[in-house]
Amino acid sequence: MNVIVSLILSGGAISILVAIPFLAVWALPYVFGIHLEWLFGIVIPYLAVIIFFVGIVYRVVKWAKCPVPFRIPSTCGQQYTLPWIKRNYAEKLDNPFTKAGVVGRMILEVLCFRSLFRNTKLNFGDGLHVRYASSKWLWLAAMGFHYCFLIVLIRHLRFFTEPMPFFVSIIEKVDGFFQFFLPVAYQSGLLLGAALTFLLLRRLLIPQVRYVSLPADYFPLFLILTIAGTGILMRYVFKADVVSIKELTMGLVTFSPKIPEGISVLFYIHLFLVSVLFAYFPFSKLVHMSGVFLSPTRNLSNNNRAVRHINPWNPKVKLHTYEEYEDDFREKMIEAGLPVEKKVAPTEQKE
Repeated sequence: MNVIVSLILSGGAISILVAIPFLAVWALPYVFGIHLEWLFGIVIPYLAVIIFFVGIVYRVVKWAKCPVPFRIPSTCGQQYTLPWIKRNYAEKLDNPFTKAGVVGRMILEVLCFRSLFRNTKLNFGDGLHVRYASSKWLWLAAMGFHYCFLIVLIRHLRFFTEPMPFFVSIIEKVDGFFQFFLPVAYQSGLLLGAALTFLLLRRLLIPQVRYVSLPADYFPLFLILTIAGTGILMRYVFKADVVSIKELTMGLVTFSPKIPEGISVLFYIHLFLVSVLFAYFPFSKLVHMSGVFLSPTRNLSNNNRAVRHINPWNPKVKLHTYEEYEDDFREKMIEAGLPVEKKVAPTEQKE
């Protein structure tokens, strides 16, 4: 699909999503006197959380039911063979033979994106020569995006807990260590925006990536960028009523929701976009967060040489052995001059 069409579809969808709460919360009360703050502050967030958890459970159960009769791990190192053949530490993670090795590989994959760190990109040189270049910038952007997003989520726990957990306070102090002005500028928000911008520009500027990119690839980037943008606007430009916002969020958590006064329309836009992200998450590529744990190329040990794996889904087949075959066609085989394992006795031949 043309990149212009993909950008128009994705950007248009985000514009519509922003316009929906803006018109419903800001315009309708002035024009028709209709107040829909309860819809965007209570109903939609609850529905989004329900869709998120039900969708995640559905996808995980569906993946878990997929048959995996054989070991198909992705390997790079030497496979375990005999005890006296020494293997180095890296091969125990690249090609694990034990469950402990699988756990180690999964930990490095989930926390450090090890496979992406080792990823290379193909570059064409002069003539028919090709070169494999490092792709560490992609790994660094992915690490920055995921960890900054995690920090932002943890920092938002201050709106949903009372009293605030101690680790949230510690993370806030570390995240806002470089204080330039008030309110404190959190580094996670700035790095999150920078990482998202890099991932977006990568899809736009690299021809190979741009060619395979679809609206489903641009939409999550635009959505998260818009969520981050509205959050930055509320914190640094249009001051939000934090007390009223926490009163709303605490009401949602304690299942005693109410809409306090003083909440701006920008917050409802922000909350609506977050709700859309939650509802969209289980049905998009973002669900790889839970799918990585069920990947047979990651969660299986490579012990094919030590253990025989038989497909439990193979149907039972009635076998016709060679002995039975020879019994059926022995006379014809002898007449044709073909060798047979069991000779026919002369009395049997006469009979």
